[in-house]
Amino acid sequence: MRAALAGALCAFALAAVGCSGGDDEDEPAASDAPETVQTTRVEVVEGIGTKNGFDARAIYDRLAPGVVTVISLFGEADGPLGAQQGGLGSGFVLDGDGYIATNTHVVTAQGLSRARQVYVDFADGNRVSARIVGIDPNADVALLKIDPEGLSLTPLELGELDQLRVGDPVAAIGSPFGEEQSLSVGVISALDRNIASLTDFGIGDAIQTDAAINRGNSGGPLLDGHGRVIGINAQIKTETGEGAGVGFAIPVDAVKRSLELLREDGEADYGYLGVSTQELYPQLADKLGLDVEVGALVSEVVDDSPADDAGLTAGDRLIDFQGQTDIAADGDVIVAVNGDDLTRTADLADLISLLDPGDTVELGILRDGERRTVEVELGERPRRVGGG
Repeated sequence: MRAALAGALCAFALAAVGCSGGDDEDEPAASDAPETVQTTRVEVVEGIGTKNGFDARAIYDRLAPGVVTVISLFGEADGPLGAQQGGLGSGFVLDGDGYIATNTHVVTAQGLSRARQVYVDFADGNRVSARIVGIDPNADVALLKIDPEGLSLTPLELGELDQLRVGDPVAAIGSPFGEEQSLSVGVISALDRNIASLTDFGIGDAIQTDAAINRGNSGGPLLDGHGRVIGINAQIKTETGEGAGVGFAIPVDAVKRSLELLREDGEADYGYLGVSTQELYPQLADKLGLDVEVGALVSEVVDDSPADDAGLTAGDRLIDFQGQTDIAADGDVIVAVNGDDLTRTADLADLISLLDPGDTVELGILRDGERRTVEVELGERPRRVGGG
């Protein structure tokens, strides 16, 4: 099986976009008529699912207007419009100021080159140009901005990750294969999945769902029974290239952090420790004679990284155990970050990804059977671009 980005990643020719970008030189003719003042209408949605449980129709009727189709154009600005290559995905409105969330891979091409033009289609037929405020390839989140004047906007509320349980009903709204405003429903199939990002670093705490997600759904919301966004639909696992009931969404906590940083600075930086680790589990801990059952065995320390500067050490005695090979048997074992013990759902990568470059963290470690505390000043995560 392979994971695939759920946006319309294959290039396609747009016969006509129907409007031009914001840089056109043509200006409307002057007129003596009184100027018309346009206003933005913001529809605040509350109270879904509070009495009657999961109501897919209510979720769709009240929130679909807040879900948009995102069209990205690449290529030369002076090329014929019908020959321009583009991509298509989904997005959703964040507020009445015109901010819209989507996936980075919806508005970028190979090497993270940004789309030359981006347009947003609303359910009421409006199409407006959008500006890319910032992209976060580590979380595969992008922030767009449109001019809200004269539009009716329905912002979607961001939910909470810690309230989710496997089996909870969910709804996905987006534009699979360009079919705008499509609804699919399902359940949370699993939590705490790790999926690939657009860099060499993975995305933890991802949500797996059996709600139908296909190409074009990327960037659209995964909604809980109250209509709150719990993730951004991003990937599918497939052997055929199409959805097979195994879809993944970027978790809302990662989305919140990313969007906040993108609003502030147009980019999102992540703390960097500089280690490769292997997961510790009870039987392996017993094999190694450790008095903890959960932790991260340090198998590699990157030269000149924060971990290297702090003196963390990797194991050089390798063993095979229960089908695993090259297990580092005698290196440091990280068991806590800032006093919080590692767990199977809150592993080292998850905790470090919530921190910023320059943060000083206390790592609880086991070294030669003794517990110690090591202080590390985190660096900035390298901006390597992965193959996804």
